[in-house]
Amino acid sequence: MNRANWFQVSQEGAKALGALHHYATTDTGLEPELIHLVFLRVSQLNTCAHCIDVHTRDLVKHGMSVEKIVLVPVWAEVEYLFSDQERAALAWAEEVTRVSETHASDEAYSAALAAFGEKALVELTIVIATMNAINRMGVSFRLKPRARA
Repeated sequence: MNRANWFQVSQEGAKALGALHHYATTDTGLEPELIHLVFLRVSQLNTCAHCIDVHTRDLVKHGMSVEKIVLVPVWAEVEYLFSDQERAALAWAEEVTRVSETHASDEAYSAALAAFGEKALVELTIVIATMNAINRMGVSFRLKPRARA
């Protein structure tokens, strides 16, 4: 089934989400590689093919190895590949993305706060929320990945 092109149907809405994405990627003070790592993990959890494709490519551009990228879904099993801050960001990304199940537990919040501090944790949560919003649009309107067979 063909679905609406949400960029065309709601140009103002697309512009608003674009502004949020711009803030998340340029104004949070977080490292670009960390942002795209979080974007990738959130997109994997939400099964957004377009965003998984985009953020995998972004991580390759930022120099992350393919070996590390393919293990992002099982990062907790290969902790030695990820820095303390990356692990904290991935854990918090999972906690926030699955908020209906986790309720953003005090334990997870405390761990993320210890790794990031208050300001950076708020900014990281904005990054996570941004990708969750974009994923919901991408999945709902079946935004296609660039990848080809």
